[in-house]
Amino acid sequence: MEPIIFIVLVLIGYALGSAKLINQGNEALVERLGQYHRKLKPGLNFIVPLVDQIVMEDTTREQFLDIKPQNVITQDNIYVEVDAIVYWRIRDIEKSFYAIEDLQGALIQVTTTTLREIIAQNTLEQTNVSRAEMHSAIIDQLNEITADWGVEILRLDLQRITLPESVRKSREEQQAAEIKKRALITEAEGEKEAAIKKAEGTLASVQIISQALRSNPDSRDILRYLVAQDYVDASQKLGESNNAKIVFVDPANSSEMFQELIAESVNTEGNGKKSENGNT
Repeated sequence: MEPIIFIVLVLIGYALGSAKLINQGNEALVERLGQYHRKLKPGLNFIVPLVDQIVMEDTTREQFLDIKPQNVITQDNIYVEVDAIVYWRIRDIEKSFYAIEDLQGALIQVTTTTLREIIAQNTLEQTNVSRAEMHSAIIDQLNEITADWGVEILRLDLQRITLPESVRKSREEQQAAEIKKRALITEAEGEKEAAIKKAEGTLASVQIISQALRSNPDSRDILRYLVAQDYVDASQKLGESNNAKIVFVDPANSSEMFQELIAESVNTEGNGKKSENGNT
């Protein structure tokens, strides 16, 4: 019985030694007698004890690398501090193990170098405005290198672009000046539009008054009354100001001025109608 028990124990030990469980999302590499033999997929796998050896087990899920702040000079000679995050995953675990010694270290170095190179080809304004295009250019250049390592770069995010204090203050002053400029332009356009509307209203009023005077000469007394009333209102408002200097004009003597103005408007419209009749 003892030999049988010994054989059973050996078989149990062999089975336990040959069975390897690989978790979901991971893969493993097996070497046989020191040479690459095969790849183990997630689930239960069997190897030959003492002959086969698992030399690597790693995840094929998405991972990320935090790139520490880097001092970079832009195309317009401005020093900025940039930090980024790179998202990547292993596509070929065999290449990632045999083609490169320190995979994560190599990814950090190549990402830092590429980041500096791409930013150096852009001005500070382009770096701030065209981030999507810059991300795409960096990812494409990185994937050309990391493809030989069995790695794919999925995304790259520039978290912060820190400007020197002098440059930051200069940009803030420039933005403030631009806002003030737009406000002045808007105000000037508003005043221009208001002046045009006021002139159009005055012209329309003169035309209405002149038409009323032509149709009813007695309405001139009403016009004189309205002018005198406006004069009195204006004098009262000026009198309320402490710094105002008031010059009084007799409305009765100024009526001739208004009559001449009205007469000119009437003559102008009359001549215009005569010209139209003559042309027809």
